[in-house]
Amino acid sequence: MSLVVREILEIGQRQLEESHISDAKLDAKLLYCHLMNITTTQLILEYQRPLPDHLCDEYFALLDRRSSGEPLQYITGTQEFMGLEFRVNENVLIPRQDTETMVEDALDIIERNMIRGEELQVKAKKDWDVLDLCCGSGAIGVSLASLSKKTKVTCSDLSAGALDVARGNASRLGAKITFKEGDLLEPFKGRFKNKKFDMIISNPPYIKSEVILTLQPEVKDHEPMMALDGGESGLDFYRRIIEDAPGCLKKEGVLIMEIGHDQKEDVMQLMEATGKFKEITGLQDLAGRDRIVFGILTQQK
Repeated sequence: MSLVVREILEIGQRQLEESHISDAKLDAKLLYCHLMNITTTQLILEYQRPLPDHLCDEYFALLDRRSSGEPLQYITGTQEFMGLEFRVNENVLIPRQDTETMVEDALDIIERNMIRGEELQVKAKKDWDVLDLCCGSGAIGVSLASLSKKTKVTCSDLSAGALDVARGNASRLGAKITFKEGDLLEPFKGRFKNKKFDMIISNPPYIKSEVILTLQPEVKDHEPMMALDGGESGLDFYRRIIEDAPGCLKKEGVLIMEIGHDQKEDVMQLMEATGKFKEITGLQDLAGRDRIVFGILTQQK
């Protein structure tokens, strides 16, 4: 006998709860919506619908994947970010709400020459040449290109798989993006002249190597390690970016980076040590945790 949707959702919730999946009730519903290609609003009309056995089997297969710890976003293949729907898979980190804060700050700088209500002490720019470094799914760069007409965006990553995902997202969302594959800023270093940007924005790998094993299974066992591991101190990528960024920024160019909650002082000190950045500032996310560091180039090489 076929089950009705309300019953199958209850079974799904119990299975996910027994597997210690947070938000089990919501995930059970979202998996069903994904299977049936409906919205959560449409789901309300489905509760008394009998579900054929073959669809029950497909739903249970999705439940098994989620119960094993596979992230919901990899199962559904999508994640919303900045009001846009991005495709994701195991080649990229899942875009997170914390990163939206940095994108909103970048938009304030680009559109209003302001950061958190304070006017920047630099000349406003009409157009912005922006590099999304370590772009992953392209969530940052594609969002900036989609939400601001003042940007010309380049997305760069070492992972060819990640760039394939980012290209697909840019194409689907109608964002004109230039893509480069390579190790951090190396693709932009010329023999005689570097490619220079008005803004370099990055969410680089920043988790300490020893901490990765303590992360939730759905992160450490499924998301790409090369996008997580920031080395022994968690600062490996910041050191390299901060060292090379002055040579790839235009006059009064902006470097803005996402950081771990306990890395603000270290990253700010790395920027200060170069003697090439001013207005170095740490910013918090919506939860009040240190999340962003930015600075403005004071001189060019």
